[in-house]
Amino acid sequence: MLELCNISFGVSEDSRQKEILKNISLKLEDNRFTVITGPNGGGKSTLAKVIAGIEKPTEGKILWDGEDITDLSVTERAKLGISYAFQQPVRFKGITVFDLIQLASGQKMSVEDACHYLSEVGLCARDYVRREVNASLSGGELKRIEIATVMARNTRMTVFDEPEAGIDLWSFQKLISVFEKLHETNHGSILIISHQERILNIADEIVLIADGQLTASGSREAILPQILDKSVNRSCKVMGG
Repeated sequence: MLELCNISFGVSEDSRQKEILKNISLKLEDNRFTVITGPNGGGKSTLAKVIAGIEKPTEGKILWDGEDITDLSVTERAKLGISYAFQQPVRFKGITVFDLIQLASGQKMSVEDACHYLSEVGLCARDYVRREVNASLSGGELKRIEIATVMARNTRMTVFDEPEAGIDLWSFQKLISVFEKLHETNHGSILIISHQERILNIADEIVLIADGQLTASGSREAILPQILDKSVNRSCKVMGG
């Protein structure tokens, strides 16, 4: 279990301290599909980076199975079982899709094994396994390749920061089905930063962050109606002038 205890995060801006996260306490249970959502600029992505170890909180503690991991780096947290899926996989000249999946797994892998992961995310393995990870791949293809590496990594918790960003509608629809399958087959936890209703609809838990603060958390059944109701009210106000 991951536990955030009174987490705050701030940056210096024009000789002043700007608070991005403010005293957030949250427990993320094992084997759950959690979506963190809220208004743009509310601190969602910063919270994801704090959880992954990319950013360090200015106050508070992060506990993993009761162990304080606040000062651990992103690499050290990955070794414990917390991984962060970047919006695009790394690109080095000559690196292939097969190379990426094998590196993610941390062990020797056959082409057949790599093809299995590619097939799981809806890519024709024969066409992709030897391709270079370069500009010839679309945003949707890169997203699915990144998810294939996550499946090969098989960590206890994977953090996705707005995985729908920059992909077309068709790829987004495929992405939803991939996440559903990942949730069914992977025994680890999935944590997604998103405001997309389709992703919220497949979550077990929803966490709402606004203005750097935790404003609500709970089951999808409890939280989603509140979010949709607020969205409807905002739309009505805009239409009414």
